[in-house]
Amino acid sequence: MKLTIKKIATATALLVSMVVLASCGKNSSKNYSTTGSGNGNYQGVIQNGRYKTSKARGINVAQNDNQKSFESGLTQVSKRVFSPKNYIFQEGQYLDTSTLQSWLARKSAKNPEGLNPAQGKKSDPNPEYVQQIEEQDYMTDNGRSMKLKGVVIGVGINSEYNYQKKTDGPSYTKKISQDEMERQGKIAAQKILTRLRQKKALKNVPIVIALYKQAPDDSLVGGSFFAYSKNNGNKVSGWTKLDYKTMVLPKASATNAQNSADSTDNDNFANFKSQIQNFFPNLSGVTAQAQYHNGNLSGMHITVTTQFYSQTEITSFTQYIARAAKRYLPSGIPIDIRIQSDSEMQAIVYRDAGSDTFRTHILDSY
Repeated sequence: MKLTIKKIATATALLVSMVVLASCGKNSSKNYSTTGSGNGNYQGVIQNGRYKTSKARGINVAQNDNQKSFESGLTQVSKRVFSPKNYIFQEGQYLDTSTLQSWLARKSAKNPEGLNPAQGKKSDPNPEYVQQIEEQDYMTDNGRSMKLKGVVIGVGINSEYNYQKKTDGPSYTKKISQDEMERQGKIAAQKILTRLRQKKALKNVPIVIALYKQAPDDSLVGGSFFAYSKNNGNKVSGWTKLDYKTMVLPKASATNAQNSADSTDNDNFANFKSQIQNFFPNLSGVTAQAQYHNGNLSGMHITVTTQFYSQTEITSFTQYIARAAKRYLPSGIPIDIRIQSDSEMQAIVYRDAGSDTFRTHILDSY
């Protein structure tokens, strides 16, 4: 009888231990995962089954060419420091909406944190230099938890400032020189770095600050990043220059091409445009955004606006574009061609970097 009681007690103790261990395992299990990655892109963070969004989400709501090129360009800068092979991307968690709104405003007695100067005379105001700020966080995963390993901050600087001398009056524009834009950007960068280091979580992690030249409001393309700095301390340590340029093709005149390479790229695109317009005359427009890095063409985004109504027309046209693109467009660079009407996307033709094969996808209907 005593032996039976002893066995029961031992079994009960073992069962309790198993429950405790199971409970501990459940509490210590990670509550995050990642989106997965591909084609050299970062994995993103999913927490509690939901994508972890930025603390400042919604502050940059206008999806114009400046905003799109700012976000994609900032990610390209990040890849120079934090490789997608070793780091996981997380939306910014340390700068919230109210903080960025105060930083982007003018400095005043009520807003001492403003990065832009006080207005001064309304008839001749000081420019607002800092237009936008974005934070990106980079993490590592040890299997049990995520750890912050670095922060990247993009700072958009205006290349011109638009203002009115009186309400409902005409608009005026002040051009901001490249030298002044760089000077103001570097002043803002040091202030931002100092403020970030005051946050406990950011005292010792590398902080990269990248400066972006905003394109004018009426530009057909976005701006570009022109410098970045990786900092391990409280002072901006130095700047690495970036040479990016974006232009619209075809040029209105061949004389607008800045060098022979630009002229050749423009001619090639003009031939491509002519071929598809001759084959299918019902086109509203064919334009391209071409990006150059260190003077070399590095990618193209092409938009073809159609007036097609028949699905068979769209299918035939897409197939023809893929053939014409391979024949006339530059090789070795990533290219995407969006085929769309005024109201909807119809198809896409694309090629990845290093590939010589164009793929197609037609947005059909059931």
